[in-house]
Order: sequence, then C-alpha cells, then structure tokens
Amino acid sequence: MNIKDKDVIIPCIMCNESKPLSTHWADITADRIIRERGEKDTYVCASGITPSGTVHIGNFREIISVELVVRALKQRGKKVRFIYSWDDYDVFRKVPQNMPKQELLETFLRKPITLVPDVLGDEASYAAHNEKSLEKILPVVGIEPEYLYQAERYRASKYAAGIRIALDHRDVIRGELDAHRTTPLAEDWYPVSVFCTNCDRDTTKVTAWDGEFGISYICDSCGNSETVDLRNTPAVKLPWRIDWPMRWSVEGVDFEPAGKDHHSEGGSFDTAKLTGKEVFDFNPPVTFQYDFVRIKGGSGKISSSSGEVVSLADVLRFYQPEVVRYLFAGTRPNSEFAISFDLDVLKVYEDYDKVERSYFNKPENPKKLKKWEKDARIYELSQVGGVPEALPFQIQIRHLTTLLQIHSGDIDAVIAYLGDVPEADLDGFRVRAVCAWNWVNDFAPEDFRFALRKPEDGKSALDVNLAAAVGALGILAADKLGDIPEKEFSNLMYNVIHEHELESGEFFTAVYQALIGKDKGPRLLSFLHVLGKDVVSGLLGAY
Repeated sequence: MNIKDKDVIIPCIMCNESKPLSTHWADITADRIIRERGEKDTYVCASGITPSGTVHIGNFREIISVELVVRALKQRGKKVRFIYSWDDYDVFRKVPQNMPKQELLETFLRKPITLVPDVLGDEASYAAHNEKSLEKILPVVGIEPEYLYQAERYRASKYAAGIRIALDHRDVIRGELDAHRTTPLAEDWYPVSVFCTNCDRDTTKVTAWDGEFGISYICDSCGNSETVDLRNTPAVKLPWRIDWPMRWSVEGVDFEPAGKDHHSEGGSFDTAKLTGKEVFDFNPPVTFQYDFVRIKGGSGKISSSSGEVVSLADVLRFYQPEVVRYLFAGTRPNSEFAISFDLDVLKVYEDYDKVERSYFNKPENPKKLKKWEKDARIYELSQVGGVPEALPFQIQIRHLTTLLQIHSGDIDAVIAYLGDVPEADLDGFRVRAVCAWNWVNDFAPEDFRFALRKPEDGKSALDVNLAAAVGALGILAADKLGDIPEKEFSNLMYNVIHEHELESGEFFTAVYQALIGKDKGPRLLSFLHVLGKDVVSGLLGAY
C-alpha cells in the first residue's frame, strides 16, 4: 500500500486497516487515537514550545514524536492537521547564558518574549529569531507542521471567549490548582495574566472583573491602572496551566505528548485534564510521556533558558537527516537516551546501515520475520521522504573517514577514488561525507585523526635498520601493491620484517611515522591498499 503525503509517496509494507500497522510505538499510538477519538474527518496532532532560547534537541524529541504519529495516521489513510504552537506571548523570565548583550536583554525581563529584540540577527524579535531558526531546518528532517503564533492570536483577541469562560469558572479552577499546591491561591486571585499597556511588563495585579469582558488592573512597576476589554485588548492572556486546555478546546486537539515533568503527579497535564473537562467541556487529548535527551558527557536534562544547549542544527552537522530520525524512531519516547559525539557516532551509523541492508533483504524464515518487521518499520519511519526503491550506496563510516583524511576532506576526490557511487545516491553520499568530515575535525579522538606527510615535511627520524625496512616496503609497494591478493602482499611485508630482524610493532610504528607522522593509524594492510602503490612508494621510497 502506498499513501501519498504531499508530493512524496511513502510506502508502508505492513499496512492493515483493522489493527496497528506494526508494533512500533508510533503505530500503536495512531491506533489508540483512532480508537479513543472515533472516526473523524481530520485528526489534530499538536506540539509547541516557548521560544525562550535556542530550541534544543530535547525539544525536538516532542516534535519528531508527534510527526512520527502523524505519519502513522496518514499511512492509515487518515487526514491529519499537525500544528506547532509558538508560545511567544509568554514572559521573558531569564536571560540565557549563551546570548550576547546580556545587559540589554535584562531590561526586557517580565515582558512578552515577542517584544524582546533579536540580539543574534535581524529578525523582528528574539522570539522570531528562535522560531525561524527551527522552522528553516525542520524540513531537512522531513517535518513541516502548520505554525501557530500565540502572541499574534492573543493580541488579536482570538481567545477572548476562552478567557471569559475561565473567569466564569474562577472558583472551579482555583480548586483544581489548589489540590496540587502547598499554599492555596488567594481569594482575590484571577485566572488571567495582564501585560501592562504602559510598560509591557506582567508585574500587574487584577483588581476587578465586571462579570463580562472588562478587566481592571494596576501595575506594580509603573503604577499604571486601567480597565481593558477582553474583546479588543492585546494585554490579557491565560496562565500556562489554563491556557493549555483552553487551546485544546479551541483547536480540537486529539493528540499531544508532553515531557515527564508535565506528566508528573500534580503536574500541568493533570490539572489541564481537569480544567479541560470541567471548564472548557473538552476531553483531554490522547497523550504519552517522553523522557529527556542527554548529551553524552553532560549531565541532567537540556535547558533552553540556561543556554547550555545542543540544537538540531548542531546534531545535523554530524548525523545525516535519516540517521537523526533513526535515533528517535528507534527509541521509545519514555526511554531516556543520549546523543553522542564521541566514537559512538560510528556505531550509530553502522547500526543504521545494518537496518537499511536488512530492509532490502526480507527473510523467508518465519522465526526471523518478527525482528525484520520491527527493524523495517523503524527504517521506514527514519526516511525523510519516501523509502528508496533499492538499497542505496553504502560505505562503511570508518572507511569513509579514512578516505576523507587521505584526501584532506575533498569529497569529490573521494567520489573519484571510489568510482562506483551511483548518480542517484551522490547527494546522500555527499551529506554523509560532510557529516563524517565534521566529526573527524570536531570530535574524533586525537589518535583517530591523521594527515599524510608531504615531501616538504621531510623524513621521520628512524634508525638505520628501521629506515632500511621502511624503504624496502616502499620498493615492495611499487612492485606489488594492488597487483596481488592482499594476503599474499601481507606475507611479503612480513618477510621484510623478518629480514630486518624487527618486531612487527616497531616496524608498524615506523611505517605510520613515515606515512602520517604518528605512531598509530588505520589498520596498516588495508591502509596501504587504500593509499595505493603510487602514494605508498612515493612516501616510503624516500627511505
């Protein structure tokens, strides 16, 4: 069965309308949404965040978790509206550590984020900069939601009716919130926040509500006091725990996950469920809890407000888009996991390649079929667009890093050396090569990196016997390397070692020094064959 998603045909190998497409969590969630919300013309799946700082890879977990469920619903033939809310009318509470012009930004504390200036570029605001940065890069990983800008909606008084409903149910909401508070809310508390129309800060206190649409307040910062009309003021909004269920009702949300902090007992999802039912007459959406994403070597969860973050753009410098999707599609949302930038990067690529090869090699053995189906579904969901018709060109990531270092990062030279990269796979190969080269330069261990010696570097300082042995290997390479089987060349190389009465370890070190100026390097025999007779004989022949 092929389901058309925009202009991309996404094949699904296990589609069945009567049950989940697979045992993958995205398919199980899609089935649950259909079962619990009933048959609908359109299912609404939602995600969102406050753009208080760089949108980090932990935030991305929610976005891609929703997109994977959206994809599963579409592959069941369902129409889906995928909305992403920018909560850019929230308060600017803290200046992230990674932002310039700290003193300037501090002057905007307690104002809406959408009014904070962009200190990193020329967008309309600080919030817009963070929003556009993410919006620009999400299509790279195949995610294109419908964006809702809450500052725009609140300022246009689109939620006036919802705010009025909250005010009408003031005592009910207070009781719901007090059930999870150690200190009860004051008797004169109102379920609204007001930004002063004079100084733009939320340092206000509501003094009265007229029972209709009139709200009176006084500002502690500037002393301004006035009465505003909910139907035409940009100043009033609902606090988060009330805003969330109100928007569920307005947007008709059927599915929205949340982090484990929101799903904790008495957390915002607990109170939002109650408020949704008792105040806005709306059954809360299907949900699940997702866990935090760590960065290997770091500690605790990632935080936008602290500024110590890793963004999706950062991750895409080292992982190609399909591999990024694979990391999340292959992990249950309620499992914490780490994004690694050390040698684990190589293993992640190798695991992905293994799943890709498996997809195009369906087993006939029924005992192996269950494992294949699981991996096949992960592979399908890892693709940015449609699943390839045939196994794409694969190159072992370690071998690729070796070739890139031999050719000083020249991807065209690597492609020319390989000589067999299909035209259809060139773009994907280039993306992987760029990621591999970035990793070599930024994160590869020192003993992993190398660069070929140049004639102007001169010869390594070797004793007479070692230099003679290295020179003999150069002569052997000029005569035999690449022209005889690797094992036969290996035997001849060991003859050189024995003739010069050397230990293999000291000989290998001398060869590495002559080739790359280091004591260690890639597996020597394979390395020599990759370099080829001209390079090897040229470097070793000097001895």
